[in-house]
Amino acid sequence: MISFDAFKKLDFRIATILEAEKVSGTKNLLQLQVDLGELGQRQIVTGLAQYYSAETLVGMQIIVLANLKPAMFRGVKSEGMLLAAETGKPGDPNYSVVLVVPDQKLPAGTPVH
Repeated sequence: MISFDAFKKLDFRIATILEAEKVSGTKNLLQLQVDLGELGQRQIVTGLAQYYSAETLVGMQIIVLANLKPAMFRGVKSEGMLLAAETGKPGDPNYSVVLVVPDQKLPAGTPVH
């Protein structure tokens, strides 16, 4: 359990995916360029390549944790984390990962509370 004060430190924003491509030499990683409005553009690395093709992601809006400390994945810098839901457990035949998305188009960078 975390406190409400800890939760308030999380900065969730609407992001628009501008570009998406497979990370060279990996099976599951995608490199996304996203627009976060006033926060600018960021690069996010995600392990969704087996669930989404790069082409289908371009133009989508997603929810991003924008104030996560950057990390490196296979030599590629990731500057945020997107939200996704998992159904089932890894390895189960019905397991899948689904992006959490707004139900209508919003300006990039819109705060999510």
